[in-house]
Amino acid sequence: MKVTVVGSHLCPDTLYALNKLVEAGADIEFKNLSASLPDLKVYLNLRDQDPLYEKVKTGGIGIPCFLLEDGTTTLDLKDVLK
Repeated sequence: MKVTVVGSHLCPDTLYALNKLVEAGADIEFKNLSASLPDLKVYLNLRDQDPLYEKVKTGGIGIPCFLLEDGTTTLDLKDVLK
């Protein structure tokens, strides 16, 4: 399974998800928003346009975010590990 994880090395939820994905043998591309302004810009564009983030916009950041090979975007690690 290949998955792009958008998050931050400063976020405990992101670190937890990365560890679980490594345990599952996933092929991971990590977009670290705390270390890359270009990645942050791409993420903010996604967050501004994707309806998935409507609930998150009122007080959350919305990370970690998972982009799957089939184009699916989810905020739920369980969806990725299925």
